[in-house]
Amino acid sequence: MRYWVVFIGGGLGSLTRYIAGTVIMARYGGLFPLGTLVINVTGSFLIGLLMTLLTEIWHLDPYWRLALVVGFLGGYTTFSSFEYESYRAIRDGGQWLGILNITASVALGYIAVWTGAYVAGHR
Repeated sequence: MRYWVVFIGGGLGSLTRYIAGTVIMARYGGLFPLGTLVINVTGSFLIGLLMTLLTEIWHLDPYWRLALVVGFLGGYTTFSSFEYESYRAIRDGGQWLGILNITASVALGYIAVWTGAYVAGHR
């Protein structure tokens, strides 16, 4: 059963990532991979929020963590895309865009995890 929970959550997360990334890039396109950055930061916020709620506040059945964190957020976040887009920017002469993407993703991702945990009630 747990495999199905992760499978379904991952599929929904991947679909959400594809739709969100496509919409963001269609609206705000350009050289900077804004869609990936937004997805990674919101995914970081959600993992901070959900892991705090699921493991420290609510103590729900472990299947919720499998579905929402391992499945959905595992499919939703785009770390490998982030790495490739940073590499490609630097390789193609956009060193500052690549460095900006790396710095912004790591710093904003950490702030988002911290904020999610804080919102969930972990002090």
